[in-house]
Amino acid sequence: MARASVLCTLATSTYERGTLVTDPEVWGHVIPLPAKDRGVPGAIRPGLPGLLPLPQPQGALQPGCLPATQQQAQQVPGAWCRPVAEPAYTSQAGSKAAVHWDSCSPLGQSIGKADRSVAMSPLLYYALSALGGYITLSIFFLRRPRLLHTPHAPVFCPRLVAHRGGSGELLENTMEAMRNAMTQRADLLELDCHLTRDGVVVVSHDKNLSRQSGLNKDVSSLDFEELPLYKEELEVYFSPGHFAHGSDRHMVSLEDMFQRFPQVPMSVEIKEKDEELIYKIADLVRRFDRNDITIWASEKSSIMKKCKAANPEMPLSFTISRGFWVLLLYYLGVLPFIQIPEKFLFCFLPTIINRTYFPFSCSGLNKLAAVVLKWIIMRKSLIQHLQERGVQVVFWCLNEESDFEVAFSLGATGVITDYPTALRRYLDNHGPVAPAS
Repeated sequence: MARASVLCTLATSTYERGTLVTDPEVWGHVIPLPAKDRGVPGAIRPGLPGLLPLPQPQGALQPGCLPATQQQAQQVPGAWCRPVAEPAYTSQAGSKAAVHWDSCSPLGQSIGKADRSVAMSPLLYYALSALGGYITLSIFFLRRPRLLHTPHAPVFCPRLVAHRGGSGELLENTMEAMRNAMTQRADLLELDCHLTRDGVVVVSHDKNLSRQSGLNKDVSSLDFEELPLYKEELEVYFSPGHFAHGSDRHMVSLEDMFQRFPQVPMSVEIKEKDEELIYKIADLVRRFDRNDITIWASEKSSIMKKCKAANPEMPLSFTISRGFWVLLLYYLGVLPFIQIPEKFLFCFLPTIINRTYFPFSCSGLNKLAAVVLKWIIMRKSLIQHLQERGVQVVFWCLNEESDFEVAFSLGATGVITDYPTALRRYLDNHGPVAPAS
């Protein structure tokens, strides 16, 4: 193949000298000169084996210097020039000139890169098209989930939920507190249960009785008749510095609760992996025909799995891990396409962290958690999506009117509170909650 070579050198030593090689098919291959030739002023190198002189373009400068303009450089067959930082060189006349283009780049290499770009362009096009379609469908079905899923039919709407029966107004989990909550037309009573030594399901938040009664023993170590009285006053956990009092200091059994309030919905939280406790609760629920109005609740998925096995007819609430899983699916855009068996989401409101709720002993960690979780959890589109699918979202544990306002403005179904009287007053003053659109 016939080839021609021309060597253009710069007067300054900052540029590497090279040889422009052309042929009838591919122009612009640059072959660096050997090191021994780099100090030799450039010129057409006639007589090299297999190389022929380049045709002299019109207006081109003499060998040994660069063209004065980009236009002149473009007259050289095979030259491909691109703008670069402004170099300086010495022309034949000895004057310095500046160009805004670099020396000829390897055209063959550029052709190869172009071929790869052309080959990759369809793949990139299809990938971007698929991603755009996925995002569009995800947003569409996030707003219209009923096109894909039949929503759960709610049996009741828990707008006012009394935490431990309303532990800010009367002693927690007593029959007196439950009656007070029902006076305020509570829609749901939130309870925790443990099992006594003689097999009685007792309503108690703590496994150990020290905080509630001053007796440092577990519920499971005593018979029901041996259970101590509550203290005369108990601090409200979600309102530090506030104390509740009451004339009724007796602990009650879950069976007594079902007998006293047979038609009142209740959420029963299981804290321990105690299969006997779980199956006793399941049997009590069946006996009192409360399958639809008694909710399984637990923080742990392993416990919830046993609860579901003991009585699958009772509605489920989200565990902590399942709640984070839903958040992940939401941010990945997959949530609209996934089945949700749970009917209730009991979620804490991040704005109460470092105010009435202190999950960490370090104040800095509480502040950080409040900011991060507020950004992650408080998503109105997520709550509306869950509501559209029949999942009722209830925020806990809110004891101030400003928190009630935040929860309902996000589209929550209801609020868990220690002060049912305050929440009832708020609900009566603000009218019914608008359904999620």
